[in-house]
Amino acid sequence: MRASYIERPGSATDIRYGELPAPRPGPTDVLVDVIATTVNPVDTFVRSGAFPTPLPLPFVVGRDLTGRVAEVGPGAAGFRVGELVWCNSLGYGGRQGSAAEQAVVPVDRLYRLPGGVDLAIAVTMLHPVATAYLALFVHGRLRPGETVVVAGGAGNVGAALVALAATAGARVVATASPGDADFCRRNGAADVLDYRAPDLAERLRSACPEGVDLYLDTAGRNELAWTIDLLAVRGRVVVLAGGDSRPVLPVGSLYRNDRAVIGFVISHATTAELAEAAALVNRILAAGRVAPREVVSLPLSAVGEAHRMLEQGELRGRRVVIRPLVGARSRPGRGC
Repeated sequence: MRASYIERPGSATDIRYGELPAPRPGPTDVLVDVIATTVNPVDTFVRSGAFPTPLPLPFVVGRDLTGRVAEVGPGAAGFRVGELVWCNSLGYGGRQGSAAEQAVVPVDRLYRLPGGVDLAIAVTMLHPVATAYLALFVHGRLRPGETVVVAGGAGNVGAALVALAATAGARVVATASPGDADFCRRNGAADVLDYRAPDLAERLRSACPEGVDLYLDTAGRNELAWTIDLLAVRGRVVVLAGGDSRPVLPVGSLYRNDRAVIGFVISHATTAELAEAAALVNRILAAGRVAPREVVSLPLSAVGEAHRMLEQGELRGRRVVIRPLVGARSRPGRGC
């Protein structure tokens, strides 16, 4: 089996492409022929060691896949060989990743793909939509009629946050570059503010005169020193990016107004929470309501290059699609 993998945590250039033993499913696993996978920021954190997690070496990178069931373990009832399926929680917690011709998926982390859905488009949206759902509704406790601010509303997760919050009946204010303002409005933002404005805090205060009920910063700036003061009573900040930031926390403003700061990564979601998010993901995919703005297609041998591009900011507004079974017999080698 061809795969992109690492032999130790390190840089994007440490990703190798070559032959590994074909995986075998356990009793409650499903073996999947991988049709498409992608690259997310969390993949780079796991690969580099910045996000510590058990890594069985050699470790296949990647978390998301769409594919076809190849074999079903005796205790993995409910799936049949040949069915189209997806998963968005591999490559973490000791689970091998998705950047390979085949992957073993625990049955409670695998979902059927709705009919008629483009597998390449779908794989780019699994992580952003599920992340947005859990951030908004499980951790953010969003209710209809509330005011939501999405910092970085034009990014992959940000766009999903804007769309899901608006669909749920929230009033959404997004921050983005002026060139992305129309995109944010098409997704459902009522107002879009320039994230580079020096008086952004005052602009947000004017746009949300009754306070912000839920604030999500996908850009990872985490400017809590003034963000907390924008919140309504019992307002929430969900922190889901910016692991290196060390913001100042205005404790008095926080506790005197019953406000909260909540940390969230999808990697710690329970299988029940992932299944809840998957139901929404499937409804949205079936309805054709989400799609990446632009796709970059790469071979499995170029996963290292995809990691580099992501870390260098070269994929802004674009999503990578990798098709492991296309051209998989090319010559193996180091990197890409």
